Amino acid sequence: MHKLSFGALAGAALVLSTVGSAFAHAGISPATAANNATVKAVVTIPHGCDGAATDTVSIKLPEGFVNAKPMAKAGWQIAITKGDYSKAYDNHGTPVTSGALEITWSGGSLPDDQFDEFTIQGQFQGFDAESPALFITTQKCGATEVTWNEIAGPGQNPHTLEHPAPTITVTPAAAGGEHDHMNMGGMDMSAPVTVGNLELTEPFARATLPNQPVGGGYVTITNKGSEADRLVSASSPAAGSVQVHEMKMEGDVMKMRELPDGVEIPAGQSVALSPGGLHLMFMKLNGAFKEGDEVPVTLTFEKAGPVEIKLPVMAASADAPAHDHMKM
Repeated sequence: MHKLSFGALAGAALVLSTVGSAFAHAGISPATAANNATVKAVVTIPHGCDGAATDTVSIKLPEGFVNAKPMAKAGWQIAITKGDYSKAYDNHGTPVTSGALEITWSGGSLPDDQFDEFTIQGQFQGFDAESPALFITTQKCGATEVTWNEIAGPGQNPHTLEHPAPTITVTPAAAGGEHDHMNMGGMDMSAPVTVGNLELTEPFARATLPNQPVGGGYVTITNKGSEADRLVSASSPAAGSVQVHEMKMEGDVMKMRELPDGVEIPAGQSVALSPGGLHLMFMKLNGAFKEGDEVPVTLTFEKAGPVEIKLPVMAASADAPAHDHMKM
């Protein structure tokens, strides 16, 4: 499905910056992602066009990057070009055959001596082998246009290209189906989810009893950036509301309280939402959390923005994801 014709494609002329190829070329993060992972793809435009300011940025989405939506930017208008995918993909159990194919930001002004980032959230699906996902990017500076679309050939260093396409390498997830997190004798093979400078790992929820009104969800959040961020809210179609809670000893009594201001994620540190401490509380459940199922939840961060993750449902007594309990 993801076959590419390798070789450099001609692009429009662009004066390269002398500060090094990492800053001269349009870039993207994360560099890698797993199939089925929801990611926040951040394309960096490093400078203008031969001295002129950039006023339009268009990003063509690769096949298999689905359910995509752009992040708003102050001073820029967004246009979403939609069309048919080459196959059907999944959106929470519902087949989807069409969606966003290209995102365009226009009407802004990015001076030649500055850089900026353009962000799209989506999910990689259908990558059953390691493959490059190209986010071909065109920047316009008035009448001048630059397209970042070149593809490195076998053994070629992409930094030698004049206009390399921003590329995320997608690796296959665990076998057994798009939403199978319980393979290899119960080991959780789900990959980390990246959003901005944050990495989300170890997600899980506990099974609940029929008619139980609340449920708990857990995840570890690592901030790899140089500035603190904050988890400010959460939501899920599985519950009427989702709150961030803390369990804390007050004297000899363990008490639970909501944290309406969310949780700070300090720069360079990890914060674990885990049983007995910080956690997500799913209120007014729409149905029981059954062991082996998944619970979708959208977490919104102050700087990194929203990201959807899925919590594999463990046993009601579980205190960690399945792989922590795997016995060899």
